[in-house]
Amino acid sequence: MAKKQLGLRQLKLLFVKLALSLFLMSIVWVLLYRWVAPPATLHMLKRRAEAGAAAKEHPEIKYDFVPLEEMSPQLPLAVVASEDQKFLQHHGFDFDAISDAFARNQEGGKIRGGSTISQQVAKNVFLWHGRSYLRKAVEAYFTVLIEVLWGKQRILEVYLNIAEMGDGVFGVEAASQAYFNKPAKDVGRMQAALLAAVLPNPIKYSARRPSGYIFTRRVRIARAMGRLGGTNYIKEILPPEDEK
Repeated sequence: MAKKQLGLRQLKLLFVKLALSLFLMSIVWVLLYRWVAPPATLHMLKRRAEAGAAAKEHPEIKYDFVPLEEMSPQLPLAVVASEDQKFLQHHGFDFDAISDAFARNQEGGKIRGGSTISQQVAKNVFLWHGRSYLRKAVEAYFTVLIEVLWGKQRILEVYLNIAEMGDGVFGVEAASQAYFNKPAKDVGRMQAALLAAVLPNPIKYSARRPSGYIFTRRVRIARAMGRLGGTNYIKEILPPEDEK
């Protein structure tokens, strides 16, 4: 009996050590990416593998991380207006949007998401894509971590750099160069709205050859940008150079 209790105690101790190690590793990982650009994401690697398997002529991933200072302020405004208008108010989770998405999904039809920009960053930077309860739980954990350890400015900066904006095109710099032949810092309001318009499904929709639906969505996003008050709406998280 004593040996059995000792073995159980050792097993519990091993579990605690493992859990603590994973916790500390996650903290270090998140803190590292607070200052260092993610070299790639699992989703990028997946897209690269799919392109290779399909024997595409140009299977490489276009990804060029640039700081917020080197982006037009219209770009962060466009994605906030399009993806998460309460980004500055919530602490990682928009429970009204989650509740609304759940209610709509119960009605059937197309599955709708209620993810915030913070949740999308947590998923795309640290995790794999999927719909399991385990992945959602880990996503929630990393969402809390980046909200606490990064802050809104870094979260938005990383999102704008790792968001998929076309087949093999990730981030606003690569997208601006590919679609507008200009750097992200020179993108205008309607171009920023166009990039945001394809975010729901950047493989189905194209910023290079926009459909009527994307043109309509672009106009709606541009109007939303204006209703929010323009770049003044996100002034508190813009770099000092953009505040002047």
